[in-house]
Amino acid sequence: MILAIITALSIALALGGAGTSIYFYIKDKKAKEVLEKREQDVSRRMFELAILKELGDRIGYSLDVQQIVDIITGSLHQFIEYAAVSYMLIGPENVIFKIHLERSVHQRFVNEIRDRMLGSLSALLDREFDKKDVKEIVSGAIIIEELDEPVSSFFNIPLVIDEKVVGVLTVADTKSGLYKEEEMTILYKIIQQASKAVTSLQGVVKAEQAKVNAMVESMADGVVMTDTDYRILVANPSVRQVIGLSNKKDITIFDFIDNLEGKFDIRGRLEESVKLNKPFKSEDVLIRDNFYKIFVFPVTTSVPGTPDEKNVVGGVVIFHDVSAERSVEQIRQQFTSMIVHELRTPLSGINKISELLRAGPTKVGKKEYAEYVRMISSDSAGMLNLVNDILDVAKLEAGKFDVKKQPTDLKAVIANRIDFFTPSAEDAKLSLKVAYDKELPPMVPLDELAIKQVLNNLLSNAIKFTKAGGIVEVFALHHAAGGAITDELARLKDAPTLALAPEQLASAPESVIVAVSDTGGGISEAGMKELFNKYKQLQTTSETGMKGTGLGLAIAKGVVEEHGGFIGVVSEQGVGSVFYFVLPLAQSTQ
Repeated sequence: MILAIITALSIALALGGAGTSIYFYIKDKKAKEVLEKREQDVSRRMFELAILKELGDRIGYSLDVQQIVDIITGSLHQFIEYAAVSYMLIGPENVIFKIHLERSVHQRFVNEIRDRMLGSLSALLDREFDKKDVKEIVSGAIIIEELDEPVSSFFNIPLVIDEKVVGVLTVADTKSGLYKEEEMTILYKIIQQASKAVTSLQGVVKAEQAKVNAMVESMADGVVMTDTDYRILVANPSVRQVIGLSNKKDITIFDFIDNLEGKFDIRGRLEESVKLNKPFKSEDVLIRDNFYKIFVFPVTTSVPGTPDEKNVVGGVVIFHDVSAERSVEQIRQQFTSMIVHELRTPLSGINKISELLRAGPTKVGKKEYAEYVRMISSDSAGMLNLVNDILDVAKLEAGKFDVKKQPTDLKAVIANRIDFFTPSAEDAKLSLKVAYDKELPPMVPLDELAIKQVLNNLLSNAIKFTKAGGIVEVFALHHAAGGAITDELARLKDAPTLALAPEQLASAPESVIVAVSDTGGGISEAGMKELFNKYKQLQTTSETGMKGTGLGLAIAKGVVEEHGGFIGVVSEQGVGSVFYFVLPLAQSTQ
């Protein structure tokens, strides 16, 4: 019995020792597996951190997606096995397919990867892509036709920037079952981190671009900005109007090429400006009935660490409408020609008369001699008036026309001009009248000589363009701020040819209004637009045969505006015209 017990204990002890050894063996194996897994995780994590650091160091603030993907694909061999790594990006003009071969493969291997990636892009974007649109770049190992191993391991990762698919990245190999979930997860993480960085940077760029857009959109000139791939970044409403695409949402460089109809090579000039880093200025270009000067500039930024070195990041094209300048230049030329004619005719007459007068009154005759002297005086006075008008216009343009306002009897000023023009009116067989508002202030702040000049121009025009038997009348009335002009005109014993428009005087302060009314032929709608233009004469036949330079109304407008007032006109063909001006009473003295 004792022997049996001893034997049993010996067996138990022996078995217990073996069990302990087995236990420690299993535990050690599991620890090694855990340790190996941890080492793999650390290694993957270190790779993930290293590649993200490399992206940060080498890219900085770059928005170049191709550069980012190049860095990622160039580093993958450190932690994953593959025969080929490739990416496919959607470019402005084609699809870029770049494949790097880690070892030699057959051409069919490359073609199969390309076709699979095109299929993935088509599925992601719901859009068909043609192989002829693919620009293929192969690097790394050489193609060997004798090798005919198919694609056995393959996975795609979509490249997403700002919630838009811009391409795919692919890892492939001839061996099967090669890629585990861990590798794919890390690659997804790296791509996601890079995409987030670019998306965040694009958000900043878009915010800044929105500010630029707000400023550019308000510009009268047409402005279009592109990147170095000639993708349109900014196209303001003015430039959309230039090319006739005001309502199109997304505009490309091809829209400009098509709608400029060969009149300006925008793509070629941008390419020249961007590549050579030099500006360009065109001659006048006719686009849809308007003339434009077109400027093309490269957009540059300083290279970090080398402030003197510039990096071209895009281009800008400015369409400056010069139609008005061309029109004004044409009018200036016509005006200069007219002035020369106005001066040459009297000068020629004076020269000929002077030759006759050199013989003396006894040879010419006393009566003719006196007439010739009168003609010289008249012609020289006309030329002097013309020169004075030109000088006045120049002063007004330069802001050097001095107006010296003093409390003045406006009735006396008007009466003086009525007396001066009465002989001319009688010669033209016209009635010249005047009507004063009983509420007209006795004294008005004005420059007497300047206002006489305004009345001279208005009265001479009224007499010049009114037929015999017609009426020219001057009206002067007091206008209260916010007052009804119809009620104020009712205080006059006579009424102007045409009623003054209430809307033209609605915002006028307390003022005096002086109007010169006539019963002439009136002014056409087209002619009304030319009034007060210092370089334009109305093509209207004078009833008296008198001619002018077209400067009078421009001078009158400038003088009235220097007084703080404004000038206007109402006219109807076959009825007549009323020219009026408004002088504020802010400093009136009783």
